[in-house]
Amino acid sequence: MAAQEIESGTSWGKELWDQFDNLATHTQKGIDFFERFGNFIRDRSAIEVEYALKLRRLVKNYQPKKSKEDEENEFSSLIAFKNVLKEVADLAGQREVVAENLQNQVLQNIMLLSKILREERKKALNQGAGLTQSLHTQIGTLDRAKRSYEKAFREAEKAIESYHKADADFHLSRADVEKQRVNMNIRNSQSEDAKSEYANQLQITNKQQQQHYQIALPEVFNKLQELDEKRTRGMKEFIKRAADVEYEVSPIIARCLEGMVKAADSINEKDDSMIVIEKYQSGFQPPGDIPFEDLSKSDPDASNNSQTHNSSTGLNHMTGKGTTKDKLKKRVGIFGIFTGNKKILEACINVKNNLSTDGLKEDFSDLPPTQRRKKLTAKVQELQQKVAQEQAASDGLMKMKGVYEANSMLGDPRTVEEQLNESVNRLDRLRHELGRYQKLLEQANNQTFIQHSPQSNRVTQNGQRSSRHSNGSSNHENSHEDNGEDHPDDAGSLSSSSASPESGLGTSHTSLPGSGQGSTNEQPMNEEYYEAETPLGTCRALYPFDATSEGSIPMSEGEELQVIEVDQGDGWTRVRRFSSKGWEEGFVPTSYIECTLYA
Repeated sequence: MAAQEIESGTSWGKELWDQFDNLATHTQKGIDFFERFGNFIRDRSAIEVEYALKLRRLVKNYQPKKSKEDEENEFSSLIAFKNVLKEVADLAGQREVVAENLQNQVLQNIMLLSKILREERKKALNQGAGLTQSLHTQIGTLDRAKRSYEKAFREAEKAIESYHKADADFHLSRADVEKQRVNMNIRNSQSEDAKSEYANQLQITNKQQQQHYQIALPEVFNKLQELDEKRTRGMKEFIKRAADVEYEVSPIIARCLEGMVKAADSINEKDDSMIVIEKYQSGFQPPGDIPFEDLSKSDPDASNNSQTHNSSTGLNHMTGKGTTKDKLKKRVGIFGIFTGNKKILEACINVKNNLSTDGLKEDFSDLPPTQRRKKLTAKVQELQQKVAQEQAASDGLMKMKGVYEANSMLGDPRTVEEQLNESVNRLDRLRHELGRYQKLLEQANNQTFIQHSPQSNRVTQNGQRSSRHSNGSSNHENSHEDNGEDHPDDAGSLSSSSASPESGLGTSHTSLPGSGQGSTNEQPMNEEYYEAETPLGTCRALYPFDATSEGSIPMSEGEELQVIEVDQGDGWTRVRRFSSKGWEEGFVPTSYIECTLYA
């Protein structure tokens, strides 16, 4: 028996034979404490789940936004941070594993053992209560037998005394004496029977009491002791199991921490610096030295030009860009060539078609040289991949068609004929586009870039360079400050997408003949008109430019042109030149020329 397995020196049945109520209270408190430990594991598991949830939310909130450009040139610090976020997400997963194992391997077993302990305790207490009640019943029977014996004994004593008195009294008859003797014998007999019953009950009670306190009740107490030790042993095992749950995930957590350290070690500040160079390098050469301007030497031509320019400024209210306010405000339409809204809309559509999905031109000509080569290289690689994919698809269709032609049971070859034709057409278009971009890339690689950056100081005045604003205005000293007027830079400028020569917008109506209502003095375009509109300076073409749309004029590298209107912030400068056809006027890219403005 389980009770016999408990050592006698530590047996509750022997040492605590009279502490039934205290043992019942102690075992109840022990089970309550055990269930409280289970509640602790449950709440801890909930905290682990909440912690994992918050870690995942943290990772989601700080996850860098993805973009195609960032994926191409990712900094090592950004890659390391993404790896750290990944490791933190793995840590969250391990906390979820801890919570799950605490619930499945610890909490459920605690609740199961608690239920078993409560049932065993109830059974043992009911058994002990039954034994105690049986002993109390037997003791009650003994008490009644003893009281019966005591009563019968006293009555027998009275009967004996009555007989002796009757026998000594000579006045009584023999019949009365015999009656007392018979009564005495009856009472003695009853006393003896009660005595025998009392002795019998006493023997039974002593035996039951001995059985109760030495065997039956100690067995119950030992059962209580056993279940209490089982509870204590369960506490020990489940605390260790909870620790083991942590131990099981600790190697993975350690690897996560090692991953964070490895991510930190992967950060290379030099590589990140090179990525910045590759990302923003324009390929332009830095500006050269600013020449010294000797004011002591008189320049009749410069003086005349200055007087003419100042005269124009005074009479025509020239702005800081060298153009009248009326011209800036009327800078819509392309030299009067377009006579209706239909042509303007068509020009806008042409410009839109010449732009890529990211707002850049298809040939990326509006980018600096280095960035343009980079974009062209990426475009060539993209097209090569598309060509390879389309070629593989076309080859597959060809094979399918051949199989169908060889065995008509498998399918009709005409079903793939249309798909094959479409694939061939797509392949031809992709190859044509690939060849075009390869040619553009070859030209970009062969071109020697000596131009200064458009953001640098490249506009010179009488040999001196002055800084330009992003809208194309010149910040030269004392420029239109003597009249005290405000000259807003955005008086006639439009966005780059709507103010380029290709769009047909953003040009002055006063530039070419037939331009309509753009000037107070409307007159046909002739040499006198050009003479009336004084050039703002000269420019030299740094690169050749082919005019691809109306409103722009071509130029060759090194060609000298007159500047009629400086860049209005749209990336184009209005120039004119004299050719075999006479005077020609139009727009050229500002980044393709180097300007020298008159003082």
